[in-house]
Amino acid sequence: MSSQSRNAIAIDLGASSCRVSLLLWQHGSGNIQTVHRFPNGAITVDDRLCWDIERICAEIVAGLRKCAQLAKQPIDSIGIDGWGVDYVRVGNDGAPVSNPFCYRDTRAERGQKAFWKVLPPERIYKLTGIQHMALNTLYQLYQDKCEGLPAGKFWLNVPEYTLYRLGAKPVAEYTSAANTQMLRAGRLEWCDEIFAAAGFDGSIAPKIVPPGTVLGPLKGPLSELPAFRNTLLIAPACHDTGSAVAGIPSEGDDWAFLSSGTWSLLGSVLPKPCTNDLAAQNNFSNEGGLGGRVRFLKNLNGMWLIQECLREWASMGNGWDIATLVSACEKLPPPKAFLRVDDPSLLLPDKMLERINSVMQKQGLAGISSDPADAPEAANLIFHSLAARYAEVLKCLSTVTGKALRRLYIVGGGSKNEFLNRLIGETTGLEIRRGAAESSTVGNLAIQLTVMDGATSSEKGVSPEAVAEWSRRLVEVPQT
Repeated sequence: MSSQSRNAIAIDLGASSCRVSLLLWQHGSGNIQTVHRFPNGAITVDDRLCWDIERICAEIVAGLRKCAQLAKQPIDSIGIDGWGVDYVRVGNDGAPVSNPFCYRDTRAERGQKAFWKVLPPERIYKLTGIQHMALNTLYQLYQDKCEGLPAGKFWLNVPEYTLYRLGAKPVAEYTSAANTQMLRAGRLEWCDEIFAAAGFDGSIAPKIVPPGTVLGPLKGPLSELPAFRNTLLIAPACHDTGSAVAGIPSEGDDWAFLSSGTWSLLGSVLPKPCTNDLAAQNNFSNEGGLGGRVRFLKNLNGMWLIQECLREWASMGNGWDIATLVSACEKLPPPKAFLRVDDPSLLLPDKMLERINSVMQKQGLAGISSDPADAPEAANLIFHSLAARYAEVLKCLSTVTGKALRRLYIVGGGSKNEFLNRLIGETTGLEIRRGAAESSTVGNLAIQLTVMDGATSSEKGVSPEAVAEWSRRLVEVPQT
């Protein structure tokens, strides 16, 4: 492993918050600084939820300019990871055809129902090994087709599009592409049967590349800054969960991971896809990982439930914050019954308290109070329900894969919630290890540094072992 000076930038795009972080590594030690942080959220355009892609790109550029001012030496590389499934249709002029749709828009549900009439879900899973969710890129693109929307010259998932805007060649990085539900399970190739059934033009689908692929030099006005004269653009694990898991410095085969944020991504790493009948029945996902490995997981609801409730209570004039809410929950007894946290209605925005009560009613349970003064009771229900759901999924995962799990690494913003961590430990019986809150940033940087060390192959990308070693070093450096 190289111990020379390295400077790199990791950009982590989240559905609610985005970060631009600068690593300054000097002869065996360094620090990671969050240079620019900006909020993100869907906007409504013509009654549809979209992402303001121009604003996101402008904020990225602003963050990069701040990094250029701070860095005393040239920046070696830039990598971008972000949330999955959403994409940008790019026109002949290289500009977006329109703002990309947000995965929470209900249009995707229509796309899923329509495509399942063309190709049954059982066949789709057998081909792709990806969890059925209406928000998957496949169903969004199919709804585009049903609505007669222009396909554009090509399309790119959001992280790869933002790299493209900085000068990178247009590609689909494997960990990101797998989440489209259009890849053959465990392979770096689009699934011809899916494309044929959907009537998609394969020529406008981007080329798939492994994590750790160098996409060329930074171009445009930024490249004229001294810090960016020789900066390379690198595709890390462009899916933020892929980078988050890459940021876990673990060895052995007895551990699982929970990437705890707006979503809960719960699973384990496998050497190859698992698409047996049990995996299909339980709707597990085989997402792309490092070195051709697979992240076998389920996408579950997460802090979204609390975030939406906090927003609703704030609109009523009560400014609860998460820390105060957690502290209040610690004094309450467990609820008598749990909320079905993955009910599809709870994935939608607005009126979360009303949605929770509707789900509770369907379960034959008493509802919760919408009074902000009773917020701790609602939060207590959510935290206990999440922990119970995690335990249920991990037990199922062990049965499906035959894995004997002993440890659970919790990364992401939710890793700071000690109350929830304790509940998870109690319900799962696993040893809880808390990873980096900004694990996606750590994994993103570890992949970049591995590339600069030359520990890559043309077919599988970066070496997982080399990435884990860099992650082990990076989680110990100061982060500000």
